[in-house]
Amino acid sequence: MKLDNKTSVITGGARGIGLAIAQRYLAEGANVVVADIDPGAIDEALATLRGEGHGDEQLMGVRLDVCDRASVDAMVEGVNARFGGIDILVNNAAVFGMEPVLEVTEASYDRQFAVNVKGLFFTLQAVARAMVARGRGGKIINMASQAGRRGEALVSTYCATKAAVISLTQSCALDLIEHGINVNGIAPGVVDTPMWEEVDALFARYEKRPLGEKKRLVGEEVPAGRMGRPDDYGGAALFLASDDSDYVVAQTLNVDGGNWMS
Repeated sequence: MKLDNKTSVITGGARGIGLAIAQRYLAEGANVVVADIDPGAIDEALATLRGEGHGDEQLMGVRLDVCDRASVDAMVEGVNARFGGIDILVNNAAVFGMEPVLEVTEASYDRQFAVNVKGLFFTLQAVARAMVARGRGGKIINMASQAGRRGEALVSTYCATKAAVISLTQSCALDLIEHGINVNGIAPGVVDTPMWEEVDALFARYEKRPLGEKKRLVGEEVPAGRMGRPDDYGGAALFLASDDSDYVVAQTLNVDGGNWMS
């Protein structure tokens, strides 16, 4: 029970990697706040978690728009009122975009940076302020991507946002460690979530491929021999949230089946 009596907030926590991390944290004794922009998805996630035997005393759902500072502040206040403070933040909310450089629109560019960078940073800031005021330190985990490690055709804006996440992770970590707040990141590779059906369709459009072919190929190209699954990320997220990582600062851990080495 490595997270016993700890309270965690997981943005984008209603699906995919976010939900898998919520499941792992609950199994380790944490209180879990599922923070997501989709109320229906929050209800479904909470029903799933209750169905796995977790009681409402451990669970809280919050509608959160990371692009809205008032929404972020209300989330922090609500969690403080319910659980007495936040010990762990997983900045997982993100959006994806794909188009050739010559077709990138200002709206697409602004949307991706608003959620993936600005929203992540100001959520981190609001939670870190509460952690500093509480005086008990904490753990902040930013979800980056292998796309932040290198440029990739068709996803120039997304790659740039995730590179910014890695950079912000380093800078925020160096600033906040004096308060006992460890900031680190996780860089997933290709992960088999429902979103990949949309990604595959976009590759089919831009690379003139049959539906399903790109997903199959990227899975085969991973050295581990398959795409990642959401539950592949629970262990890394648990490590970075627990006391085991107290001396880990400003790192972004690659969890990608061997796709990227750094």
